[in-house]
Amino acid sequence: MELKSEKFENIFSGKNHLLSIYITAGYPKLNDTVPTLIALEKCGIDFVEIGMPYSDPMADGTTIQQSSEKAIKNGMTLKILFAQLTEARKHVSIPFVYMGYLNQLMQFGLEKFCIECNKAEIDALIIPDLPMDVYEKEYKELFDRYKLGLSFLISPQSGEKRIKQADRLSFPFIYQVSSNSITGAKSEIKDSQKDYFKRIDKMNLDKPKMIGFGISNRETYNQAIERAQGAIIGSAFIKAVTEPGILEENIERFVKTIR
Repeated sequence: MELKSEKFENIFSGKNHLLSIYITAGYPKLNDTVPTLIALEKCGIDFVEIGMPYSDPMADGTTIQQSSEKAIKNGMTLKILFAQLTEARKHVSIPFVYMGYLNQLMQFGLEKFCIECNKAEIDALIIPDLPMDVYEKEYKELFDRYKLGLSFLISPQSGEKRIKQADRLSFPFIYQVSSNSITGAKSEIKDSQKDYFKRIDKMNLDKPKMIGFGISNRETYNQAIERAQGAIIGSAFIKAVTEPGILEENIERFVKTIR
């Protein structure tokens, strides 16, 4: 089945220099998810990656881990998140990308999860601990049935075979990890990373690329979008909404520092 997403097709065909923001659902406060999403759309963000807090996140750095711990203490659950996203859809039209881990989905019930994603109008998924081979053999048919595409991760260590597999299976974009590390804000992009960006760009992959991990300011954002359709910012945004003050003002202030 060929997946389609009018929202993402319009985004990726319409322009480059995209900006996506990662948020931790239920952070800083349990009920901050909806106002955060509303504020991000008002600031012109192209789509949002919504992280479901998890006690053992393999891909997340200290900042996002701490936000997840706080969100879990706040009482965030998948049931609450789906309710929040359903409410958010009354006010927000930009695409939602759910980011979580396979064990969370299995505990919730995989088909039940897909049904709730459709109800909440989630447009795509990122599940970092789901291997592509396993996805294709065991889960792709189910996700396709509910028109839920997955974006797979590639890194500087990824060989050509894995990159082409990610290009074939990913929808609506390939998540291009900027370095061989967990998430976390970095102040600059190293020359080795720039060479990696160039290498992937020269492969002329079919799917759009979004660069994430270590994108934290205008400089690193601009360097990333030279070789990809856009960039995803996570840890730096989490730090911004942790600051004292009014949530919406902190969000607007942060986005203005990026573009």
